[in-house]
Amino acid sequence: MPDKRDFLEIPDFSADELYDLLDLAHRMKRGEFRARPLAGKTLAMIFEKSSTRTRVSFEVGTFQLGGHALFLSSRDIQLGRGEPIRDTARVLSRYVDGIMIRTFAHADVVELANFATVPVINGLTDLLHPCQVMADLMTIQESFGTALDGRKVAWIGDGNNMANSWLNAAWRFGFELRLACPPGYEPDRQIFDRARTGATVLLTHDPAEAADGADVVTTDVWASMGQEAEAETRRHAFAGYRVDQDLMARAASDAIFLHCLPAHRGEEVTDEVIEGRASRVFDEAENRLHIQKAILARLMGD
Repeated sequence: MPDKRDFLEIPDFSADELYDLLDLAHRMKRGEFRARPLAGKTLAMIFEKSSTRTRVSFEVGTFQLGGHALFLSSRDIQLGRGEPIRDTARVLSRYVDGIMIRTFAHADVVELANFATVPVINGLTDLLHPCQVMADLMTIQESFGTALDGRKVAWIGDGNNMANSWLNAAWRFGFELRLACPPGYEPDRQIFDRARTGATVLLTHDPAEAADGADVVTTDVWASMGQEAEAETRRHAFAGYRVDQDLMARAASDAIFLHCLPAHRGEEVTDEVIEGRASRVFDEAENRLHIQKAILARLMGD
């Protein structure tokens, strides 16, 4: 059996491999890729967190590449009744050709990949959201061209799985990343420190400092799934971190706005921004389909 590849985080692939994935995704979006490399193959999709974009894009993408996707919630399989992850990994590997998982603990995805003999794709954990940031990078290329190393990206808000994945992307591609996070809500320190070895990275508590001259301004909800009990506390902590027209005016004149969705309009972003001329959020959402098809083709295709 050939060595299998997993996609658990962006640094699992080299910069050249990531650019190759992005190029393939663009060709797929343009309709230039007609192959069906997943014909006769099945992707198991494990969801311990609910989803719109992740589920639909992976399911549709697998179908478009000729394969079949199985939706498995924690209620549908024995994980929900305490079966060890390592056992689930070894059993599913006997049935399917790849596994995508969307869950809470990143360690669970790592364990799944360690014991599975088929490729494993991280559809989201509390630590990382690599497929989303790859779709974001694809969207940036559509606005500014292929090269990413000259771009300036401003992250406004929580130092969450999206911020961590932006740090991983900056480390791999070498673009400038500025993160504005409230005190106590900074990104993972180990991921931050690694990113600084390969890119210009700024961590500030001032959204204006992060946005000044940026090509891309991006954010996420203030309270992610599983943090609902903290919503009121976070609303106060993030009160000065809303992306509005004044903040966008500090960015470059041709800057774009990104949001992984769903958005809480009026909280982390105003309606004027998300519906404005700079917004690319629905192109970004569509690009989840194309980049994930590229990942599926590379990991599971012949």
